[in-house]
Amino acid sequence: MSETDPRRWKALVFIALAQLMVVLDATIVNIALPSAQQDLGISDGNRQWVITAYALAFGGLLLFGGRIADLWGRKRTFVTGLIGFAAASALGGAATGEAMMLGARALQGVFGALLAPAALSLLAVMFTDAKERAKAFGIYGAIAGGGGAVGLILGGFLTEYLNWRWTFFVNIPFAVIAALGAYFVIREPAGTRNRSPLDIPGVVLSTLGLVALVYGFTRAESEGWSDAVTVTMFVASAVLLAAFVFTEAKVKSPLLPLRVLMERNRGGVYLSLGLAVIAMFGLFLFLTYYLQIVKGYTPVKTGFAFLPMIVGMITGSTQIGARLMTRVPPRLLMAPGFLLAAVGMLLLTQLEIGTSYAGLIMPAQLMLGLGMGTAFMPAMSLATHGVEPRDAGVASAMVNTSQQVGGAIGTALLNTIAASATTAYLTDHAAGATSPKLLQAQAMVEGYTSAIWWAVGILAVSALIAATFVNTGHQGGSPSSAGSDSADGAEDEVKIPVMAH
Repeated sequence: MSETDPRRWKALVFIALAQLMVVLDATIVNIALPSAQQDLGISDGNRQWVITAYALAFGGLLLFGGRIADLWGRKRTFVTGLIGFAAASALGGAATGEAMMLGARALQGVFGALLAPAALSLLAVMFTDAKERAKAFGIYGAIAGGGGAVGLILGGFLTEYLNWRWTFFVNIPFAVIAALGAYFVIREPAGTRNRSPLDIPGVVLSTLGLVALVYGFTRAESEGWSDAVTVTMFVASAVLLAAFVFTEAKVKSPLLPLRVLMERNRGGVYLSLGLAVIAMFGLFLFLTYYLQIVKGYTPVKTGFAFLPMIVGMITGSTQIGARLMTRVPPRLLMAPGFLLAAVGMLLLTQLEIGTSYAGLIMPAQLMLGLGMGTAFMPAMSLATHGVEPRDAGVASAMVNTSQQVGGAIGTALLNTIAASATTAYLTDHAAGATSPKLLQAQAMVEGYTSAIWWAVGILAVSALIAATFVNTGHQGGSPSSAGSDSADGAEDEVKIPVMAH
């Protein structure tokens, strides 16, 4: 076992700060989008590209970023990612038109794909004691889960009291402080790099396959599922990803060793987390629009309306997940966590124009947050279950990939369902409508609740996958505690344990 780094808790501060910045950025732009769209003259059809350009670059390049971290050194990759992210954010804040804005968002995605897997594998190699690890990842998990909602509050403040450009500029101090701190405090343990040559065919196939998949879902939302380009993208993605898997099975030093995916606990985590994120991303979008357009909340008030979810996530992650992770098998935290989140989501299917915030929206968010926080914590710790140190970066990247792709799919899929339901409601009720404005609001709410029903089902499937696939014992104490995977568990104690978000 590697000797304990005395500066590990200081390092956690800077790694968590970088993670907060990346997670904030995912939601902060949502709130600023209407103002930025107006200022830069971006059409409604192209508006979603501000979100999608980032998601495509980030999701498409994560596996490559994870492998670069393993090859090039995690500290160096982390600092490079931070500096690049700050520069791309400055470019976005200074954007004078649509092309400059979309270019800046894509660049943010590229550097985010370097930063995220490096942050994780770094954090993991510094915390080798089971109890300390649970505590460190509890803090990290709370930031990973709750940071998105904090982004909504911060986005509201910046948009309302300064202007939308500050939702980009705010990343710069975060990145500079985290990069300086990392440079001086983080010490990467020796002997954990993977210096095998880079698998170029794997990089090309995985990047193109993931980009085609995310773009297919994004296009389906605006052009429909039967659109020729949409169908072509899905077919291309299936072919490219199948070719990627075939290549990885054959090459000597693969980008994504199939051993990382084939272990049932890891596979279960990637799948259940990806699905849960589909449900969560869709919800953020619908609740933001519901509160601002239907309820008439200001951006700041909308941000604060998400506070119960943050409180729930922090409590679930640090007080339930982290405390029980070393005593209870992960599936007994993950499956009930996803089910509790599904019950919270189920409450939100009752949304109407006049729904009380305190009576329905607040308790639903609390349940959602508690459930997700409790499930995320052990899932993140299991993400590199029994993995070898040389695969740490790429295993961390797989979790990020499942969440990024899940987010892109969630936004597109649930938005499509909501839009179809809204159109159907308008068509059915147009004749008898007394107030066009009221009809439009009712149709929007009908669309949101239809999509939220799907989110409930997706979370229930996440719970089922967690209960079925994840069969390892609890994550603390002696090596023999690894239940049915005792060999892996014993290995995990000797190797540098790694964890991912």
